[in-house]
Amino acid sequence: MELVDAGYAYEDGPAVLSGVGLGLAEGRSTALLGRNGSGKTTLLRLLSGGLRPATGRLRLCGEPVTYDRAGLTRLRTTVQLVLQDPDDQLFAASVEQDVSFGPMNLGLDEDEVRARVDESLAAMDIVALRDRPTHLLSYGQRKRAAIAGAVAMRPRVLILDEPTAGLDPHGQERLLEVLGGLGAAGTTVVMATHDVDLALRWADDAAVLTPDGLRTGPARELLADRALLDAARLRMPWGTAVAELLRAHGLLGGGQEGPRTAEELAGWPPGGGVAGRVPAPPRTSSRG
Repeated sequence: MELVDAGYAYEDGPAVLSGVGLGLAEGRSTALLGRNGSGKTTLLRLLSGGLRPATGRLRLCGEPVTYDRAGLTRLRTTVQLVLQDPDDQLFAASVEQDVSFGPMNLGLDEDEVRARVDESLAAMDIVALRDRPTHLLSYGQRKRAAIAGAVAMRPRVLILDEPTAGLDPHGQERLLEVLGGLGAAGTTVVMATHDVDLALRWADDAAVLTPDGLRTGPARELLADRALLDAARLRMPWGTAVAELLRAHGLLGGGQEGPRTAEELAGWPPGGGVAGRVPAPPRTSSRG
């Protein structure tokens, strides 16, 4: 799917987005980054059909999306949006009821609905919460339940707004494993995030919003562009900074990809880590 020359402005306000073009390749993961107020959530809602472009258009499978009932039904069975706050999405009495709501509305038979619910609960590691009232879940559990409801729809495109916010490290790792499995199965995943380290390690592609518009490209390439990161008010990812340091000390070739995480650094390159050979930051002294 793709947005073509899309723009949007809220009522009585300036344009939030203008002339935006974004194509999503099937089965690839994209991290959407930008400062607060840059238009990330608006862009996600344009992709999912929650908002209609004021200018430009949204295409699905090469065809322009229509915003009548049939067109939106087609879009929403293909594209699922998971909101940042799970309380905006959960409404049923129990986790199972909430996750089953979407598949039931597709008119699927009972066995298929049950299979999808079982699959989604297992994927999000919340099988034990099947009968738990949604209002008794922790924040992280509510997040996983909201994502499970979207996964149960088996969308071709899954869009997530800050899905790791509020999750502990184990919860984040579990979520990334699930998203990796969905991507391997052919699902296109888009994630809005402020976490540049997460974007570097997870995403194939990046889309970075700045006051001058949207830049897209391979995640490693865009997240090494200092001028772009400065314009978007984002810091350089840890992995990018380490790769620059390794190159400066002759430990990484110019075209060689560096480690993206501390764990990769400890075991890189194959056959022995370089962590002990990377100079430590300069020590500062203080006089009291």
